[in-house]
Amino acid sequence: MNPTRRQFLTGSAIIAAGGLSTLGLPAFAAAEDVTKALADFVGDSETKTGKLTLKTPEIAENGNTVPISVSVESDMTEESYVESVMVLAEDNPLPNVITFNFTPASGKAEASTRMRLAKTQNVIAVAKMSDGTVYTDTKNIKVTIGGCGG
Repeated sequence: MNPTRRQFLTGSAIIAAGGLSTLGLPAFAAAEDVTKALADFVGDSETKTGKLTLKTPEIAENGNTVPISVSVESDMTEESYVESVMVLAEDNPLPNVITFNFTPASGKAEASTRMRLAKTQNVIAVAKMSDGTVYTDTKNIKVTIGGCGG
């Protein structure tokens, strides 16, 4: 029996969907994934608050595109500058969202992007300075479904 084009495409789609479901990604990151990512980034340094500002909306009506920005107070000189800022989303399947890298030539340590959030959760920004100090800021973003507070 020769399958029709429609039968072939339907069968291919079913097989592809089944294959994608076996990628093995968890529905949400485990707490130890976030802890490990933070430990890998900061090492043995103790985190402090201040200097780093994470700006996010309090409520995101669409979790598919949530605007965020980070800025760090720094002179950005050869002696003292921001090396990098990492952003994590605690409950996304992969918690590492992005890492911004800076040099003294950057002039200032500011960056913005859009991210996808799976559900209401904490977003964490961590800044690593050239002298080894680490600053952090955390915001809770409520993701609504269709703007109805879900």
